[in-house]
Amino acid sequence: MNEDQRLLFLSSSSHFPPPQGVKLSYGTSGFRADASILQSTVYRVGILAALRALKTQSVIGLMITASHNEVSDNGVKVADPSGGMLSQDWEPFADTLANARDPQHLVELIAEFVKKENITLDGAKPVEILLARDTRPSGEFLLEAAKQGIGSIIGAVALDMGILTTPQLHWMVRARNGGVKASETDYFKRLSSSFRCLVDLSPSGTHANNVDDKLVVDGANGVGGEKLEILKTMLNGLAIEVRNSGKEGGVLNEGVGADYVQKEKVVPFSFGSQDVGIRCASLDGDADRLVYFVVPSTSSNKIELVDGDKILSLFAIFIKEQLSILNKEIDVKAENGYQCRLGIVQTAYANGASTDYLKQLGLEVTFTPTGVKYLHEKAAEYDIGIYFEANGHGTILFSEQFLCWLKARTTELSDVAKEQHKAALRLLAVSELINQAIGDALSGVLLVEAILKYMGWSIQRWNELYQDLPSRQLKVKVVDRSAVVTANAETVAVTPPGIQEAINAEAAEHPRGRCFIRPSGTEDVIRVYAEASSQDAADNLAQSVAKLVDQFLGFGSS
Repeated sequence: MNEDQRLLFLSSSSHFPPPQGVKLSYGTSGFRADASILQSTVYRVGILAALRALKTQSVIGLMITASHNEVSDNGVKVADPSGGMLSQDWEPFADTLANARDPQHLVELIAEFVKKENITLDGAKPVEILLARDTRPSGEFLLEAAKQGIGSIIGAVALDMGILTTPQLHWMVRARNGGVKASETDYFKRLSSSFRCLVDLSPSGTHANNVDDKLVVDGANGVGGEKLEILKTMLNGLAIEVRNSGKEGGVLNEGVGADYVQKEKVVPFSFGSQDVGIRCASLDGDADRLVYFVVPSTSSNKIELVDGDKILSLFAIFIKEQLSILNKEIDVKAENGYQCRLGIVQTAYANGASTDYLKQLGLEVTFTPTGVKYLHEKAAEYDIGIYFEANGHGTILFSEQFLCWLKARTTELSDVAKEQHKAALRLLAVSELINQAIGDALSGVLLVEAILKYMGWSIQRWNELYQDLPSRQLKVKVVDRSAVVTANAETVAVTPPGIQEAINAEAAEHPRGRCFIRPSGTEDVIRVYAEASSQDAADNLAQSVAKLVDQFLGFGSS
C-alpha cells in the first residue's frame, strides 16, 4: 500500500467512527441493525466491495436494505460477480473490518488483508461497484457513506443505480459480468418477454375461471410494489392490482408483507372480505420473498397460506413435466440425449408434507443447513436445481452445460417434434424469466402465473397438492448457544450428549412427530421446530422439547 492510499484511508475513515459497545456480524443478510448506528459499517463495506472488485477484476454490487425488518432498521450486503452473495471465505474479514476500533487499526487490517489476498492498490486497473438502496428514509445517508468507502480506494468507481429491489441489483451485477445489457429497463424487458413467451406456449384450450384472471399483490409498502406498478404495464394477459405500494402512506413491513403474512397467517392491511376466493400474493420489503394466499371467508381475517414449499412444488411439477416431454423417445445414450439431473433442495424447516409429496413424485430431495447461501450452493450442483424456503425465498438454477445442450436441441427439434420443441422452448423461457442470481419475488410471481395458466389451475387447486402438517416454532434463552452442535443439515443435535435421544423419545410420543433444535445465528437462543399430525400435538411436542433444552442448557441448568 503506497503512502497516498494510506493517507486517503486515514482521512476518510476518521469521518466514520464505529459505534461504541456494538459488535456486528456479517450473515446471510449481510450486516443489519438500527439504521442510526450503521454509517461506519456501511462506509467500511464500501471498502470491502471495492477490494472484492479488485480481487475478482469484476463488477461487484452493494445493496442497502433490511428486507422484511421494520422501517427503522437498515442493512448492507455485497453481491459477488455471479450475482450471488459474498463468498463465505470473505465473511470473517467483513466482520473484522466492521469492528475495527479506529482508523489506524482499520488501515493495518486492510494492509494485512490485501497482502494475503495479493490485491494491488495502485489504481492502475479501475473497477466498478454498483450501488442501490430500497425505499427506507435512512437509505440516502447510508448510500453516501458507501460512496465514501468506495472512493477511499484509488481506482474504484461507485455507480449509483438508484432505488431498486435487492434482486434487481443482483441481476444487474450478474448480467454486467456476463457481458449482457443490464439497466433496469433491460431487467423489465427480460421478465416481460420471457413471461409472454411462456404464456404463448401454454396448450390451447387451458384457462382458469374468470376469477383467476386477476391477481392482487401486497407490495409491503416497499420497493417491490413500486417496481411491480412499472412491470405490470408491460404485461399482456395478466391483470395485476397492487396494494400497499408505498404511495398510500402505509409503513414499510408494518402489518403487511410476505414475512407478516407467512408468520401470522392473517390478511395484510387493505385486504379483506372483498378479496374472498381471489388469488393474492405478498412481497417482502425488498422483494426477494414471495408467498401466495387466499381469503377463504368474510367472517375471519385468517388466510389459507400458499407458502414457499408450495411454490417449490409447483415449479418442480412443471419442470419435471417438461423434461418428461423432452425426453420422450430420446435415447439418452445417443448423441442427442442428455440425462438431466433435477434436484430439489430444502432445509429442515420445510414442512414434512411437502418433502413427502416431492419424494412421491420421484424427485431427488436433499437438505442443507438453514440459510440461502447453503441452499444456493447445493442447487448449483444439479443441471436444474430448485430451492425454496417456506418463507418464500428461493429460485431455480440451470447449469451452463444443460442450457447449451437445450439450445442446440431446440434447433434440432424445430421441424421434427412439435411437442418436444415446445417443451424445450418452455424450459429456455423459464431460465430467462427466473432470476438465477437470487430469489426474486417479481420474477417468481410471473413464473407462478405462467405455470398456473399452463396447468389451467386455480389457486385452490394448487393449494390442494398436499395438506401441510401442523407445526410450531419456539425459542429458548440459553447461557451459551454454541453448546448445541448439529449435524445432518441441522436435524440432529450432536451436543450436549443425550439431548438428541431425549428429543427422539418425545417425538415418538406423537403421530408423525418430528422435532429438531438449532442455535440462533444472532442471539443466545436455541430455536425449536416441531411438527405432528395435529396442532395440539405439534404445540405439545414443541413445549416438551423447549423444556428439555432449558434443562440441558437454560439458565436453570447452571
